[in-house]
Amino acid sequence: MNDQHPHTPDRSAVGPTRRRALTLAAGAGALTALGALPAFAAAAPPKRPAVSPMLAEGEGSTTRMWYRAPAGRTTMLERALPVGNGRLGALVGNDPGQEVIFVSDATMWTGGINDTLEADGQFPYGRADFGSFTQLAHVTVDIPDHDLGAVNDFRRELDIDQGLVISRYVRSGVGYERRVFASHPDDVVVVHFSQRGGGHYTGTISLDGTHDEKTSADGKDNSLFLGAEFANGLRYGAAVTARSRSGSVTTDGARIVFTRCADLTVVISGGSNYAADHTTGYRDPDLDPAALARTKAQDAVRHSATTLLHTHVADYRQQFEGMSVSLGPSTGEQRALDTWERLKFRTQQDVPDPELEALYLQFGRYLMISSSRDGLPVALQGPWLDGNDPDWMGDYHTDINIQMNYWIADRTALSRNFDAFTDYCLAQLPVWSELTRTHFNDPRNRFRNSSGKVAGWTVAYSTNIYGGLGWWWHPPGNAWLCNTLWEHYQYTQDLGFVKKIYAMLKGACEFWETRLVTMTVKDASSGEEREVLVADNDWSPEHGPQDAKGITYAQEVVRDLFINYREASELLGRDAEFARTVAGLQERLYLPEVSPKTGWLQEWMSPDNLGETTHRHLSPLISLFPGDRIRPGDSPDALVKGATELLTARGMESFGWANAWRALCWARLKDADQAYELVVNNLRPSVDGTNGTAMNLFDIYEVEKGRGIFQIESNFGTPAAMIEMLLYSRPGHIELLPALPAAWARSGSVTGIGARGGFVVDLSWRDGKVSEAKIRSVGGRRTKVTAGGVSRDVDLRSGRSVTLRNLG
Repeated sequence: MNDQHPHTPDRSAVGPTRRRALTLAAGAGALTALGALPAFAAAAPPKRPAVSPMLAEGEGSTTRMWYRAPAGRTTMLERALPVGNGRLGALVGNDPGQEVIFVSDATMWTGGINDTLEADGQFPYGRADFGSFTQLAHVTVDIPDHDLGAVNDFRRELDIDQGLVISRYVRSGVGYERRVFASHPDDVVVVHFSQRGGGHYTGTISLDGTHDEKTSADGKDNSLFLGAEFANGLRYGAAVTARSRSGSVTTDGARIVFTRCADLTVVISGGSNYAADHTTGYRDPDLDPAALARTKAQDAVRHSATTLLHTHVADYRQQFEGMSVSLGPSTGEQRALDTWERLKFRTQQDVPDPELEALYLQFGRYLMISSSRDGLPVALQGPWLDGNDPDWMGDYHTDINIQMNYWIADRTALSRNFDAFTDYCLAQLPVWSELTRTHFNDPRNRFRNSSGKVAGWTVAYSTNIYGGLGWWWHPPGNAWLCNTLWEHYQYTQDLGFVKKIYAMLKGACEFWETRLVTMTVKDASSGEEREVLVADNDWSPEHGPQDAKGITYAQEVVRDLFINYREASELLGRDAEFARTVAGLQERLYLPEVSPKTGWLQEWMSPDNLGETTHRHLSPLISLFPGDRIRPGDSPDALVKGATELLTARGMESFGWANAWRALCWARLKDADQAYELVVNNLRPSVDGTNGTAMNLFDIYEVEKGRGIFQIESNFGTPAAMIEMLLYSRPGHIELLPALPAAWARSGSVTGIGARGGFVVDLSWRDGKVSEAKIRSVGGRRTKVTAGGVSRDVDLRSGRSVTLRNLG
């Protein structure tokens, strides 16, 4: 992630025409086969649970965030609690007298294909040309006589176990409660107000667009709605309706008015006519989003609040309960603190708080379930905005950010949530391919192929939802995207998935066949000269020279791409001749060396450090994590030492996502102390926008002194690092507790961890040693399980399991 992106002036943008879309389809060939379903669509009525799925309320120290004060309209991004159903996201303020809900939809994007280059070779990167993620609407429920000053015992919480935001307070001796959740089955956000003791609610509900839309009302169904269209042709709409079993609910102008209601259910829906189909210009021309939003809201509000709640919880629990985690007990003093005070106490006292750390891990899983289902993948902020001008457009960055967002999925029993990432890549591929063909070798592109040839596809550093590219070309980005997809196969062993992504892998290899250039290098030990293949002029993200050949980052990801493609070719029995060509290219690839000057693994083909020593990116260490070429005990000691020295030089203080990547690398080096310190660094409370964690556990990225922004990838990358400290895997090998820190060593357990090679592991430990490990096959057959120097060979058929004891 670059904190100094050039922002070009906005231009008016026009969405892709159907003729243009069909041209792209012809140029790309049969690269994808998607269902072309819009992200916001009519659906059959959801299946309702026959019995209550609700869990008994308890302390929930590892699955419950709680606070003593609400968020305000100006502090929503740092204090509001998030809900989401994979497409819709909402920030919930919980103020008793004025419930404010900021609603976003993942498809609310301006801009378009953005198929021109600037004079300096960059793609335009403004809110109108490239485009930006924006909010959908604000919903406000005003209850004037429940002003915060008139209530007592206020408490709000996020129940991660059940996907609920709950707030409670007492007014005039009556207990009031509201529950907010984003239902995936009903495709709505629900706010339910209730009370015990004869109380009631009187107030108004308003729906406000964020782009100067006009809100209309319909008194027949007590609904408010709006609809509009961006300059790029994307249509969108939102609706809100309300119902009560008591009191009165009516409309008055562009407001819903409720009077003396003992209960009140408010339902919100909305979306756009975006469709993941390049042949229609990424639009569904027949969809009326405003009408569909009203229909969905009305369909939902006909059911009781209990029915809606139980439907949501049953659906949510199917995913969330796939993994549990305990990192050991915290103290009673720690548990007594609300979540914000607990974060501050953890930093001030510098005392481990294992239950808080487990909570942070589970919060990452909650965010993944809430932001990555049956639609677009998670972008820089997920579906949670507090305005229409997110930094870096709230886009999809291809040089770490979107990849890091999905490191958590397969590791934490959320493999199905990876599908959004896969589907996004496949849906964009035809346009990426066309833009590569027509623009990559443009004379203005400083990274163009010196061969004069181009094939396949690649991407820029920034991508949007229309196939559009922004900022500089990012040649190795295609390999990293493909390698991220391939790792998903390593976890799932799903051959159907390999068939789905095969064209992407092959196209990326075709691109690199035209891009690699021959260079003569001298062998460090023998002094003999030899010819090798290196990446053409490139930029090691996001610093140093922009005209360096053979950057370590490119060499490493291309090597892994070639290995993965060859395996895919063999698995499917396809393109054997091309696979042999790729094998020949792989054999000639230059592999990075350790600098005799610095002792570090070289980032460039130079013994000198050409960039910033403590730079946020760890691009040259990509073969340590997420790759596997560098690993202790298997790789040459000098190579491991060079990687360790470079990682040490990068330092322990950076942005949240950069700390998470560092923690993952230290875990791979089996250094528990360093990995744990970086996890703890990310849990430091953010004050005045400093790097750290906000009140609502969102990661804050300090873009400049006094101004921080929410950027979501650390909320996924840090939990991934925590899992990597408990289990390392690659196909054929599982290592238990490779980097267990002293803070968690007393006792702990985790269930549902994914292991590459097609296995799932349940693990428990005491006094730093494995007590028991259950290994279950989900497609894998053979693997070696290691702990504390003891190894066991495991041979299982799919669906079978074995329990190992007395390891380490």
